[in-house]
Amino acid sequence: MGTINTSKVVATSSFNKFHLLVFLWCFFAIAFDGFDIAMYGIGLPLMMEDYGLTLVEAGAIGSYTLVGMMIGAFVLGLMSDIIGRKKVLAICMVLFSVFTLLAGLAPNATIFTIMRFIAALGMGGLMPAVISIMTEYSPKKNRALIVASMYCGYSLGGITASLVGMYLMEDFGWRFLYYLGIIPLFVLPFFLKQFPESLSYYIFRKKGKEIASILNKIDPRGKYLERADYEYATVKEQATGFPVKKLFSNNRASSTFAFWIVVFSSLLMIYGLNTWLPKIMQGAGYGITSSLSFTLVLGIGQIGGSLLGGYLVEKIGHRRVLVMMFFIGGICFVALSMTSSVLVLYVLVALGGACTAGTQNLANPYISEFYPREIRTTGVGVTVCVGRIGAILAPVLIGLLLATNLEPQHAFMAFAIPSVLGGVAFLFVKEKYGSFDQVSVTRKTQKAS
Repeated sequence: MGTINTSKVVATSSFNKFHLLVFLWCFFAIAFDGFDIAMYGIGLPLMMEDYGLTLVEAGAIGSYTLVGMMIGAFVLGLMSDIIGRKKVLAICMVLFSVFTLLAGLAPNATIFTIMRFIAALGMGGLMPAVISIMTEYSPKKNRALIVASMYCGYSLGGITASLVGMYLMEDFGWRFLYYLGIIPLFVLPFFLKQFPESLSYYIFRKKGKEIASILNKIDPRGKYLERADYEYATVKEQATGFPVKKLFSNNRASSTFAFWIVVFSSLLMIYGLNTWLPKIMQGAGYGITSSLSFTLVLGIGQIGGSLLGGYLVEKIGHRRVLVMMFFIGGICFVALSMTSSVLVLYVLVALGGACTAGTQNLANPYISEFYPREIRTTGVGVTVCVGRIGAILAPVLIGLLLATNLEPQHAFMAFAIPSVLGGVAFLFVKEKYGSFDQVSVTRKTQKAS
């Protein structure tokens, strides 16, 4: 058996039980990311009363948490290329579970903030690892739809938090949301047993037995052997050098900066909405349950945008869909600040969800595929890390805006600016220098021969 290109084997494979297993575990992990972000905003009104917080203080706590996520994205994102993505995901689950529970038990705002910060380290490292490994193990023909569908777990987590808040929070209190964060710790043994490590991690370490085992699950007809050459020399040569520096080599610099602006804009909108949407709607005259229903609708819109966008990507191309969704989002937020109709508000909030988290769900596989596999996790990790600056600023900026005499609903106007900025940034991505073009060219050449 000659040299085997594992990326090509995965790219040309058909979705089967192995892919489904990876999908379900990634879906489960990312669901708690969505649950975590939504539960802060959902529990915020009651927590502010409990701890005696002002709007600005509550926004600051949200931003401190997001600083932890930024640090986690950078440090754990780099670590995943060293110790493996599976181990990093396990570390993320432990950090999130244990310290989210401790945050719920915190007697004051200071201890709560410290516990949330440590839990956020885990949540920050989770996103790059999940995106990279799901992208790596998805068949090429519907990779965008698979990764976007996986990321719907984020939205489902937010919806779950909304439902818990609507039906249980008044009876059990805001702390109950944080107690539920311990769940991933109980399923960790099953995760460690079932979840596969990244192929690129095994290739770099020449672990032919593990590589053959995974490829035989991906392509049962392949009969891959331990002694085969899985491009060991090529992968080792490509992996030399400082990974972050490679993000700017081979004409990738302008695209890398564009991705940073895109994710910055996207996360600013996502975290701003998730943190303050219930409070904004309460300020507009809605009760607790009614205001939380908007968060529920936001999550439904995120799922709808991810799935419809993933379908359209296969028809008209990734970048066209992403640019279109960002610009539609800008129009949506302007309209949200001007309408008083409850029905129209629900529709626009759903559309806002589709054009924020839904758009980010589609941007993730696009960004991941742009970089070659040896720097894929680093590329996503650094991009998310820079993007977290937007997430950090969002709670404070919107909090300051709400602390003025401005009508709460007019705060939606602020989200239109990053939405348009993200769409413009995507126009500067140079697709011809991305690794996905190389895969497409390779496959076309094979068919021609």
